[in-house]
Amino acid sequence: MIHTMPEGGKPGYALVTAAYNEEKFIQRTIESIVDQTVPPQKWIIVSDGSTDRTDEIVETYARQCGFVELYRITEEHPRNFTAQVNAINAGFARLRASGWHFIGNLDSDITLDPDYFEKLLERFSKDPGLGVAGGFIYEEENGNFVNRRSNSIDSVAHGVQLFRRECLEALGGYTPFSWGGSDSHAVVRARMNGWRAESVSELKAFHHRPTGGGFGGLRYQYKGGQMDFYLGTHPVFEMFRMARRFRSKPYVIGPIARLAGFAWGYVSGQRRQASPEFIRFFRAEQMNKLRALWTWRSANPRMSKRSEP
Repeated sequence: MIHTMPEGGKPGYALVTAAYNEEKFIQRTIESIVDQTVPPQKWIIVSDGSTDRTDEIVETYARQCGFVELYRITEEHPRNFTAQVNAINAGFARLRASGWHFIGNLDSDITLDPDYFEKLLERFSKDPGLGVAGGFIYEEENGNFVNRRSNSIDSVAHGVQLFRRECLEALGGYTPFSWGGSDSHAVVRARMNGWRAESVSELKAFHHRPTGGGFGGLRYQYKGGQMDFYLGTHPVFEMFRMARRFRSKPYVIGPIARLAGFAWGYVSGQRRQASPEFIRFFRAEQMNKLRALWTWRSANPRMSKRSEP
């Protein structure tokens, strides 16, 4: 396949954004991409039945910027995480015949520094084994954007996942689940296929809507526990992760709600939605992380917990 290259010889990239009634946020997101030092060669914004001014805003920029394309989905369907994943996959499908080296998902409530993609593409160019990458998510707290506690260098947040084309093609796009998890599933499957995944801490992605804000805090936590169950999270790892989250808002009640959702998966006999092969690989990774952390803490007993790897 002949790959399209932008001016300067740098590998081109394309983006897909799923948007449903995003008039409050999407203009800032579009302006953030228009201002990139290395803009995308194609950006498909999938309006999933929006009834507000989302389509109008996107069309205005599509007339001004040759790389912006509005794609509407008009069929009636439930509004849930599965609908979002299907909308993103529809955008990916429209890029299937293109030759761009990198294809990414960008949430409609994210803004980025102007050199974000320039630096991210440099990261890919230096590491041929890097299959999926993105920046750290920053969310507003008391008027300032702060590093989201759940950021991890080996787990790329859904809203900023940029894939090497070969990696995404091997995945076949995102796998839809009943309550999120498609992003984590994609990252782990990429590693199963021999690719590396990395969140680049010095690249900031500003998230303008609080995580789970559209669902209610406790419901979001409870359903997140159910997601952990159907993806096959190891119970020991889940307990450890929730213990660490007692330091995050909503403190005690949030982690308890998530553990309740996780436990309900066992009590109710829910079916795992991930494959057995995925679960074995996923759990092995999790237990290796715990062993590495235990070894590190044993060797550094006086160091602050904030310095843990």
